[in-house]
Amino acid sequence: MSESISETRNSLLLRLPDKADVDAWDQFVNIYQPLVFRLARSKGFQDADANDIVQEVMVAVSKAIHRWDQDPSKGRFRDWLYKIARNLMINFLTRRKHLPLGQGGSELVRFLNESVDPKTEESESSREFDLEYRRELYLIAARQVRSDVRPATWEAFQRTSIEGESNKEAADSLGMTEGAVVVARCRVLARLRDAVQRIENRS
Repeated sequence: MSESISETRNSLLLRLPDKADVDAWDQFVNIYQPLVFRLARSKGFQDADANDIVQEVMVAVSKAIHRWDQDPSKGRFRDWLYKIARNLMINFLTRRKHLPLGQGGSELVRFLNESVDPKTEESESSREFDLEYRRELYLIAARQVRSDVRPATWEAFQRTSIEGESNKEAADSLGMTEGAVVVARCRVLARLRDAVQRIENRS
């Protein structure tokens, strides 16, 4: 693991206003770019439009990050970012050439109708954004952990925790004892929890 993984969330956010801090921005983009892309796709945007929205969000954050207030009583960074993404998606939809006249139609129309109601601003879509954030953390952590453990250890975890095989099925397939499968799964889960915590602390 690189030393940067253990950085605190506040230290990363404090570094972002420095446009020359390439490492901080790389960390930010690695976590949040896929997250914003999946959010846009879930609202019915096509791949190309979702990619355009991602770029607009990254630019908007770079211009506004100096206004982000890290006082916890004023809300989380993730909520602030969600509002930026949501507003830019609305702006994108309401530009004449992007009005939903067919492709992606129903999801885009539903999103646009929801977006004009302030009561929905922090409800379902915001929770969805949180779920996508958790998913992205897992994917990053999984890549890190998988490279740090033996292939058989990861495979035992994958088969039992992700694919739903029983300990016996996984043990028979991998030529391991059931006890070894249980130990492997627990070891990977512990590493994943630690990796997610370290990533979240800096994001």
